[in-house]
Amino acid sequence: MTQNVKDTARALAAAKEIIDGRNPFTEYSSVLVTAEHAFALVLLACMGGDARKAAGMLNEGLVQGVEERLALYASKGGGL
Repeated sequence: MTQNVKDTARALAAAKEIIDGRNPFTEYSSVLVTAEHAFALVLLACMGGDARKAAGMLNEGLVQGVEERLALYASKGGGL
């Protein structure tokens, strides 16, 4: 199994845990709050608990990466 396949499987498992049976269309605000918590915790873990570095990583890397992934999904005719 390639690293890309493993990463996709991890991301899907994380999304399922974050959504946790809630309807993401009608309960999106609570789902997104949980996602915010998860992103913040992962950033803090990666930056050794340094909130300043975690915020920098969010602004310099994560936002751009998420935007690129959304654009790629849209370019492939993405839809749920």
